[in-house]
Amino acid sequence: MKIAILKERASGETRVAATPETVKKFAALGCSVAVEAGAGVIASIPDEAYAEAGAQVADAAATVKDSDIVIAIQAPDPALLAGARPGAMVAALFDPFAKRAVVDAYAAAGLEALSMEFMPRITRAQGMDVLSSQSNLAGYKAVLAAADTYGRAFPMMMTAAGTVQAARAFIMGVGVAGLQAIATARRLGAQVSATDVRSATKEQIQSLGAKPIFVENVAGIEGEGSGGYATEMSEEYQKAQAELVSSHIAKQDIVITTALIPGRTAPRLITDAQIATMKPGSVIFDLAVAQGGNVEGSVPDETVIKHGVKIIGFSNTPAHLPADASALFSRNHFIMFQAFWDKEQGKPVFDEEIGNAIRLTHGGKVVNERLLA
Repeated sequence: MKIAILKERASGETRVAATPETVKKFAALGCSVAVEAGAGVIASIPDEAYAEAGAQVADAAATVKDSDIVIAIQAPDPALLAGARPGAMVAALFDPFAKRAVVDAYAAAGLEALSMEFMPRITRAQGMDVLSSQSNLAGYKAVLAAADTYGRAFPMMMTAAGTVQAARAFIMGVGVAGLQAIATARRLGAQVSATDVRSATKEQIQSLGAKPIFVENVAGIEGEGSGGYATEMSEEYQKAQAELVSSHIAKQDIVITTALIPGRTAPRLITDAQIATMKPGSVIFDLAVAQGGNVEGSVPDETVIKHGVKIIGFSNTPAHLPADASALFSRNHFIMFQAFWDKEQGKPVFDEEIGNAIRLTHGGKVVNERLLA
């Protein structure tokens, strides 16, 4: 069983899908591993490290030739995989709803596409969940980037020349990224508050030492969707939330927005009118900017200044921490394949719950129910 790891070719992508650690672990399963030369350089992994771990380091064509499994961060162009065995598995991020043409191309090529972002959010799949592992780092990086852009200190400082007041940070959306953002802002010394449409997150916010900001006495506050994701709320709730946010946001120095709904454009959380109420010099980091943005006027990878407020956001936030992001992503890959590895057959055999959830194409057809609905 040959596993191939190609150099990522997407613009701005700095991560790599395997590390020397996971190369050794795949070899222990009985696999041979081939890595394209230069695949890990930006993530601080030289070719020599892969070779020492037992991988064959080669050009792209030799890496893919006769491969049974290709693991990647972003789904490679099917043309790059022409040398793979018929029916080869490709595990990567596919963004299936936005890039349906890519999924169709994989089906036409006879490849078995495994969408890592479709991994179910269930207990036994936690170690396979790339969205969670990458969101954790994204929440951390968002706060660091906001702090770097902010023209003042985060913690309270008592000096002989006077007192520097602590920054006020507001986290909107308390999923994996939001919780890490709260923890990071707290560690930097900010006064932190947070909100979410799911009332169950109140205790999580408080457990991290932040103040929960919630709409009360409005139907539908639970906001809990399938798989642990938030759902879109009623117009009544959205109006009440907008009023609450407007009064709270005007007092904040830093705002981090993290709200995403899989397969849909990111919900709008902050309008231009709300930005206008903020103090000049404040900073908003829009973690959802690549999916349409939570903040009116945000632009991926650009600093937009509106009403004296700086609005920032990266198109690929985890890629700004390539070494750690690669290490976590590669472990997600290995944990998944190891969990379903059949020693007798010498290959992964997925069960229905997870296999049907992540498998996009098989036998020349698109087979995932979410794409056929």
